[in-house]
Amino acid sequence: MTARPLLIAQISDLHVKRPGVLAYRKVDTAAALARCVAALNRFVPRPDLVVVSGDLVDTPAAEEYEHLTRLLAPLEIPFAAIPGNHDDRALLRRALPQAGAPAHGPLNLVRRVGPLDAVLVDSTVPNAPHGELDARTLDWLAAVLAAAPERPALLFMHHPPFATGIGHMDVQNLRDAEALADLLRRAPRVRLVAAGHVHRAVLTTFAGVPTTICPAPNHAVALDLDARWPPSLTVEPPAFHLHAWFADGDFGRVVTHHVPIGDFAGPYPFFDRDGRLL
Repeated sequence: MTARPLLIAQISDLHVKRPGVLAYRKVDTAAALARCVAALNRFVPRPDLVVVSGDLVDTPAAEEYEHLTRLLAPLEIPFAAIPGNHDDRALLRRALPQAGAPAHGPLNLVRRVGPLDAVLVDSTVPNAPHGELDARTLDWLAAVLAAAPERPALLFMHHPPFATGIGHMDVQNLRDAEALADLLRRAPRVRLVAAGHVHRAVLTTFAGVPTTICPAPNHAVALDLDARWPPSLTVEPPAFHLHAWFADGDFGRVVTHHVPIGDFAGPYPFFDRDGRLL
């Protein structure tokens, strides 16, 4: 029987507004986050860590971060967060102090989860929607990856390092992705790159590494692959990603599950008491 994997839940793009305000005049992102926190708390087996991969608030404003901290307070699982393009580093630092976080500059973090490293990389550019890894971040990431070459790692960031085909989002992705690719090619311990930003579940490979985009707990970016519409959102079933790391072979392996948020019928057995298919 396969041993229980280490579990890292990823939530992304929370876009919390001031109390009572809807995002884009359509979406109650606060209620969506409350449902997400409840789903994480009742998930069995409980995740070992929750990673929040950016856009925790929407404007950003101090009142939004205050609202965010109240909404995250019921979460019973340790979590770590990095900013997205809708965030403000200074306000995020004040609202959510995190052990090991630098006092200034990019908010890069490492969280050890047993034999696994969760490496959180700040890809934000202040006052810009696109992503870049500045020289400090690239140097920091190279040093982190070289410091423990025997430990497997999952790398989290906000901006995807690849194009999705959704044009208005692709112009906002990670613009210096090749610099990241160079680091990954020298770091076989990285088993997954996990981004956010696009509000959709997406899977590809980047620099030979499985790479995902996390869905959002609130609304999705419309899956518009031929530029039919202006930048648009759709209200689709909310979800989070659950990254399960199994200690198999060199650096283990990662399986990513798409977990819908909500109450659904079941589970129902496939077989009756005599082992017959129902």
